[in-house]
Amino acid sequence: MPQGKHSRLQLKLCEAVNQVAETKNNALAFPELRCTFGGRSLVPDVTVLTWNRIPFAQDGEVENIFALHPDWTIEILSPVREALTKSIQNATKVISNILHCLRYGTQLGWFIDLESRSVLTFFPGQQPIELTNDDRLPVPEYIKLNLSVNQMFNWLKAGS
Repeated sequence: MPQGKHSRLQLKLCEAVNQVAETKNNALAFPELRCTFGGRSLVPDVTVLTWNRIPFAQDGEVENIFALHPDWTIEILSPVREALTKSIQNATKVISNILHCLRYGTQLGWFIDLESRSVLTFFPGQQPIELTNDDRLPVPEYIKLNLSVNQMFNWLKAGS
C-alpha cells in the first residue's frame, strides 16, 4: 500500500492534470485504475485517458470496467525503506508494466523515483530519458501542463 509521499504525489498529479484537461473534456486522470489489455490487468498509480476513450454509460456515468490501455501511465516507486510488508515494490516490475503499456498504444510513461528525485520518461520506440531538477516533464499535447521535476517534488512539502 502506498505511503505518505507516494499518495501525496499521486493526488497532486491527478489534480494538476484534471485541472487543465477535465474542464475542457480533453482528458481525465484516474488514481489506481485497473486497465485490462494485452492479456494482463495493470493498476498504474495514475492513468490518463483522452476524453473520447473514457467508457461512459448511457446515463453519462463513468463505467467500472476499463478494457483498454492508458494514453499516459504514471508509476511512482516508493523508497524501499518505507515499505512495511515483505512485498517490496520492484523497479523492474514497474518498468515492465510501463513497457507493456507502450506496446499496446500508450503514448507516454513516467517512472517517478522518490528516492533519487528523478523521472524516467518513456515514449514508444525510444530509449528512456532521465529527468532531474529543473528539467521540464513531457506531457501529451492535449494537456497544457508546464511542470519541472523540482516543481513536482515540491508538492511533497507542506502548504504546496
